[in-house]
Amino acid sequence: MQRAARWLVTPLLALAIMLPAHTRAQSNPAEPFPLLPGLEKPVEFWKKIFATYSISQMVFFDPLDMAKIYEVQDVGEADRDSDYVNLERSRIAATHGVDIERVKAQRGIRERTEAGIKRSGRHIEYIQRVFRERGLPEELGYLPLVESSFNINARSSAGAMGMWQFMRITGKQYMRVDRTVDERIDPVESTRAAAAYLGEAYRSLGNWPLAITSYNYGRGGIARAVAEVGSDNLVDLIENYSHPYWGYAPKNFYAEFLVAVEIGKNYQQYFPGLQLDPPANFREIAVRRGASVSTLAKTTGLTLDEFLAWNPGISRKARVVPAGYQMKLPLDSSTPPLVQVTQNKPDKTIGAKSPRSVKTQIVRHRVKQGETVAQIARRYGASVERIIEANSLRRAHLLQVGALLLVPRK
Repeated sequence: MQRAARWLVTPLLALAIMLPAHTRAQSNPAEPFPLLPGLEKPVEFWKKIFATYSISQMVFFDPLDMAKIYEVQDVGEADRDSDYVNLERSRIAATHGVDIERVKAQRGIRERTEAGIKRSGRHIEYIQRVFRERGLPEELGYLPLVESSFNINARSSAGAMGMWQFMRITGKQYMRVDRTVDERIDPVESTRAAAAYLGEAYRSLGNWPLAITSYNYGRGGIARAVAEVGSDNLVDLIENYSHPYWGYAPKNFYAEFLVAVEIGKNYQQYFPGLQLDPPANFREIAVRRGASVSTLAKTTGLTLDEFLAWNPGISRKARVVPAGYQMKLPLDSSTPPLVQVTQNKPDKTIGAKSPRSVKTQIVRHRVKQGETVAQIARRYGASVERIIEANSLRRAHLLQVGALLLVPRK
């Protein structure tokens, strides 16, 4: 309790770094994120992928003219391997008399989008507050819908982690990332880090389409592309820049972001009746001196599991919380923690054994050669859809050998 007396209460508002008016990042506050001429078709395409086509549908389209959709196949939730996809691409290319490179496959992600929008209710208030306090457009708060569907536990096969999908090397530039604390999976600290990065990117690159694309491709990569093409117009870069890493994902990232903003701000239009998760209301207390995790938990009146659920960046193997760490604590005991155990809705069908919610167990599975999402789902009695959602996968048929998958099961 003596240590508790030395803590400094630091409200979230006081932690924000306010930029002077002349450095604020909105050159055109009325329209910071323009729909650039030439991106109309990609934006309309991604609207359909995000909000119309389901995970069981595979869309075959022309990547150079995204308004041209050749076929939409109902393939079910089971993943399709690359051989199947390439055979279908070859068939469709022959049918339409085009080169196979003009045929690309993309699964729908409507279910993932809906789940992400629902989860956003936990975080969007404080995310947007952080951006506003830094003089940045609050619409940037919808970027996690593209990156992770607002999934705190998202981990990519490349090593990106958390709601904002920071790589370790980049994360270290903006927050604490070590064996004790990894703030990439702390939704509050990673939001501050994302705001810092995006503000710097805007100031160095000069406009939001480039700054947002740099979140996928890197500031240095975008700067080199601008210098080589001689234009700071993103569409010019998409059409004229050539580099092995300048491919489908970075070229479409800004269009996907525009769709995320549109859906996030108008989610009832796209998902009628959807109820957002309640906001996570919390306060912050700065740890003035290093203290043991168990001591902090007891002093705050929380169990160890509750304390770690409110502070997901602290490793479960950590013994001491370092000085300077901002503890997140609930405003009252009824507030669910930042990290929750997923609850299934009661089964109301005839013959249901229990009307109570059932806790979901998360199993970690290392992908082996030749394994598919469908095979892994069957092994654990899980759903393909929920595995894809839990791991923020875009395509069920693409798994990297050695990747660690989170498998939700009862």
